[in-house]
Amino acid sequence: MNAEMLWLGLGFLGQSLFSMRFLVQWWASERCKRSVVPLAFWYFSLAGGAALLAYAVYRADPVFIVGQLGGLVIYARNLHLISRERRRTAGVHGREPA
Repeated sequence: MNAEMLWLGLGFLGQSLFSMRFLVQWWASERCKRSVVPLAFWYFSLAGGAALLAYAVYRADPVFIVGQLGGLVIYARNLHLISRERRRTAGVHGREPA
């Protein structure tokens, strides 16, 4: 296996992770019978976006790079806000933060 095949594999892995977030979101919404965005959605977004960004940098595609870079900032910020909210909620209810 050469380097080109490894990069192609990383690109497909990133795209698969990125697509999984929609299945996770759909599954969670169907279970709750309302639209929800589970924590796993943001982790799949971050992992898939990071892999796709690496692939885009290797391919030297500025459109793809800018698109994934912007998304990574948003995914990381959402995970940070969720973490902060959980710590705050745990403090209100007298539980130790996880």
